[in-house]
Amino acid sequence: MNKQLRVVIIGGGIGGAASAIALQNEGIPAEIYEQAKAIKEVGAAIVLRPATMRLFKKWGIYDEIVHKSVHSEFMEIRTEKGDIVQKERWPLITENPDENWAELIHRADLLDTLLAQIPSDSIHLNHKCESIIEHENDVEVRFLNGTSVYADLVIAADGIHSVARKMFSDDEPVFAREHTYRAIVNREEVLDLISDDTAITLYQGDKTHVLLLPVRPGAAQFSVDVIVPSEDSSWRLKVEKEEILEYLKDFSPKIQELINNIESTIDARAIHDRKPIECWTSNYITLLGDAAHATQPNQGLGGNMAIEDADALVEALREATTIPEALKKYEAHRKPITSKIQNLSRQDQVLDFSLKS
Repeated sequence: MNKQLRVVIIGGGIGGAASAIALQNEGIPAEIYEQAKAIKEVGAAIVLRPATMRLFKKWGIYDEIVHKSVHSEFMEIRTEKGDIVQKERWPLITENPDENWAELIHRADLLDTLLAQIPSDSIHLNHKCESIIEHENDVEVRFLNGTSVYADLVIAADGIHSVARKMFSDDEPVFAREHTYRAIVNREEVLDLISDDTAITLYQGDKTHVLLLPVRPGAAQFSVDVIVPSEDSSWRLKVEKEEILEYLKDFSPKIQELINNIESTIDARAIHDRKPIECWTSNYITLLGDAAHATQPNQGLGGNMAIEDADALVEALREATTIPEALKKYEAHRKPITSKIQNLSRQDQVLDFSLKS
């Protein structure tokens, strides 16, 4: 494959940044176009599984990721009152029996590490994609700010609301009838709600659940996630603590105290995913990450899937003689795996090693 390809990546999130790094390591430069005016600290915990960590070793950023993350080997499940139901190892998703662990990291720390590997002049902010036009031999990408760029390959990593996805499907995000309320708190605010500073702790109610996840080394900070049933499909929501506490009225008073004491911003949004689609590549355009296969968050694999997509795409480019051939190889390899994960996330089923990468 000619290393002088003009590659445009739409979206500067985890999938877009991982794609740029994977291409860069292959000697192929890429330009990232991100719709935000600035890349800010958003989101909370990201669960990194062993297959993803192997890719970080391959890309030379493993040590930096480990330095910023929390190594976790167990998940602890409790009743809403706080009684421990079980403590178990992370489920295997490869055939290696030693890979039942995860690294927990703040999304911002992961994204900062990824973006730091990319030349700053290759990252273009305030570029929201308006349309993509595929010509006979290349692709034109138009942005709302009036600029246009041409590319030999366009990688659309622009999330669940991907503009490029409309070229392959007229479907819309599917509301899961749940909201998630999320905040970051310091270790001392977690009180004695956990028994292990490295484990994910789940307080499981009838329809409401509370997750506590360490996200920075030394368990200095935790992500608090409250998942509740809802019929309001509004993407972003305004929420008062009193509303959240109402959902938690049957939970341990310590959980209620934790929520009541939160002083940081509480991010509130409706949970959506996407159905698997028939295809996500054309001759010179491909979807990646949530643009291709957004899942519900219960498996904690969304970021991993995007990162593994990036590696698979570059492997396909290395093996193929043309871009259309490479994109077909990429989709044929990744789509069966990601479609299975999408379907399992809707059924809230535990993954197994048949999904090995």
